[in-house]
Amino acid sequence: MAEETANDAQVAQDNEIAPSNEAIQGDELVQGEELAQGDELVQGEELAHGEELSQGDDLVQGNELVVSEVTTPPTTGTRRRRKKSLVWEHFTIEAVAGGATRACCKLCKQTFAYSSGSKIAGTSHLKRHITLGSCPKIKNQERLALPSTGGTDNDGEGTIERPTKRRYRYTGYANAAFDQDCSCSYLAKMIIQHDYPLHIVQQPAFSIFIESLQPRFKIVDVDTMEGEVYAVYLKEKENLLQSFSTMPGRISLTIGLWTTSQTLGYVSLAGQFIDSEWKVHRRMLNFMMVSSPHSENALSEAISLSLSDWNMKDKLFTITLDNECSSHDIYSANLRDHLSNKNNLMLKGQLFVVRCYAHILNAVAQDVIASIHGVVYSIRESIKFIKASSAREEKFAEIALQLEIPSTKTLCLDVTTQWNTTYLMLLAALDYKQTFTTLETCDDNYNEAPSAEDWKKVEAACNYLKLLYDSAHSIMAAANPTANIFFHEAWKLQLELANGTGHEDPTFSSIAKDMHERFDKYWKDCSLVLAIAVVMDPRFKMKLVEFSYSKIYGAEAAKYVKVVNDAVHELYKEYVAQPLPLTPAYVEQGEGNNGPANANNSQGPSASTGDGLLDFDIYLSEIQSSQPSKSELEQYLDESLTPRIQEFDILNWWKLNTVKFPTLSKMARDILAIPMSMVSSGSSIFSAGTGSHMLDDYRSSLRPEIVEALVCAKDWLQYSPPATEAPSSSLVKAEGS
Repeated sequence: MAEETANDAQVAQDNEIAPSNEAIQGDELVQGEELAQGDELVQGEELAHGEELSQGDDLVQGNELVVSEVTTPPTTGTRRRRKKSLVWEHFTIEAVAGGATRACCKLCKQTFAYSSGSKIAGTSHLKRHITLGSCPKIKNQERLALPSTGGTDNDGEGTIERPTKRRYRYTGYANAAFDQDCSCSYLAKMIIQHDYPLHIVQQPAFSIFIESLQPRFKIVDVDTMEGEVYAVYLKEKENLLQSFSTMPGRISLTIGLWTTSQTLGYVSLAGQFIDSEWKVHRRMLNFMMVSSPHSENALSEAISLSLSDWNMKDKLFTITLDNECSSHDIYSANLRDHLSNKNNLMLKGQLFVVRCYAHILNAVAQDVIASIHGVVYSIRESIKFIKASSAREEKFAEIALQLEIPSTKTLCLDVTTQWNTTYLMLLAALDYKQTFTTLETCDDNYNEAPSAEDWKKVEAACNYLKLLYDSAHSIMAAANPTANIFFHEAWKLQLELANGTGHEDPTFSSIAKDMHERFDKYWKDCSLVLAIAVVMDPRFKMKLVEFSYSKIYGAEAAKYVKVVNDAVHELYKEYVAQPLPLTPAYVEQGEGNNGPANANNSQGPSASTGDGLLDFDIYLSEIQSSQPSKSELEQYLDESLTPRIQEFDILNWWKLNTVKFPTLSKMARDILAIPMSMVSSGSSIFSAGTGSHMLDDYRSSLRPEIVEALVCAKDWLQYSPPATEAPSSSLVKAEGS
């Protein structure tokens, strides 16, 4: 026993076993203890692969895994120690002359010194052979982290020993395959998705960071990264082209105008459509440089090029513009004329140009705020004065308490580019108007309190801004902002502003007149397309149009209702004239794909099924031929309204009724997909621009095709399927040759 103890002591010295809390009896490693052999870390009976250890308390700190030692009472036994290092999955031990042993690589059969009598060489050199690519059978392997021999506290300032802790440095996926091309592609996607500059690859800090992660990654130059970005763009574009090839309906475009610090500009084109599963999609199509983005000739040419590029020349339905100019009518008419020569426009182009609803809300709101800019300035300065010190805030709160102001609103400064914050600032200030006046009398340093007339202007402005604010929130709250929901907001706003022009208070009526003048222009341009969209809502159909028009137009309502009704029927006829694709139900019934829209109601009897009722089939055929049947549209309009429930899904309703209304559902699909607003779902209407966007100087300096690749690919990548799961961080076994 004494000899075995002496041998164990020699092994402990050779393999750097920490002597503090480790209990070894005989040749057995006690459960929960740590035994270090060379550079290997063994804990208990099992070492978990990768970053997990099965016993003890594991503490992860940054990229280091700290393993706490646990001392347990010694047990008896003479069981031999089992080799726990992961390298023994790749090596075997072979005896050689003189009582020594050598480790033999299972793959390349190369041998290495392991022991010479009682002296053990350790496993560090074996790990290096496997993990650093020294083995000719293993290439492109990631570096395996090795245990450190100790540590210090106080960020290296001291040398405090920590005998009860060992550090196992973790640096990623052990032995995972490295692919330079794949990594470059991921880097390109990162640059695209996060708007990083292409020259990030030349920044020293970035190079150092990459070197620390993967020394074998070769940093590329800007030109190469441009190529990687463009390759991502082309791949994603090909995927989108395949999706468009199965698109069942038409596509509507949104057109954005961008300017640069130079004389050139860009046009952004995004397409919105409803797929075969009745889901709404919006995708960026092109971001094209044009010499004059505000020219209808240049814009129509850009649209034509885009449609040709995406193989959709015959699928254009509407375009939505965000421009605001006095010549909108002439601009729209010229654009319609240019494109109608190259594209088959529905309803003679009456629905072709749509104005952005979010834009008109923002434009009207900005007009209101501009009309009282003097008061807005005074309130901003007043809030700045109060917020300048805690003593002033306390004084203001004390005055409000003395005046028993019931408001719980908090005074805060607005963001001048977002009118909703200005509205909320004015609304809060209005509740504290007496407090501002009192503060001015007791603080000689404050002299910005608005007058009584000013507060009346603020009250009138807030009264009408609330209409715009509530309307914007209603649109943003919709999970699927299909075209039908906009009519509800537009007609109520049109009615309220029209009524406001007759307000008895001239302050209120003056603001209402200015707002109504601007919004009435939008209503006249877009009320037809808004109304047709709501007719496609089975909860309202023509009934809501009749009701709302009676409120807006009074005795002349019938004339305007007829315009909508005639347009719906005329548009339906155009869809009847188009080929009708086969659906499973029609295939079973032997219907052709060019049948009329009312084919489901006037079908002839199917061939006799052998049930002995051939005479009955002839009888049904005679009845159907003698009684004119209703079209799909008439049947739809005559049916009772669908109950108005909060969770109603209009797209799902049409999906379920596609077989019943095969032609009308095609018309509904295209109409409901019209983007009445440039703002996409989930975005804020209040931050939508009211004019041209400005491209920053960096993007402006890039080649136009790279700018387009960056903008479009960023949009497409957010809809791409997630990348495949990374490999396990455990040591990958190499297969023998």
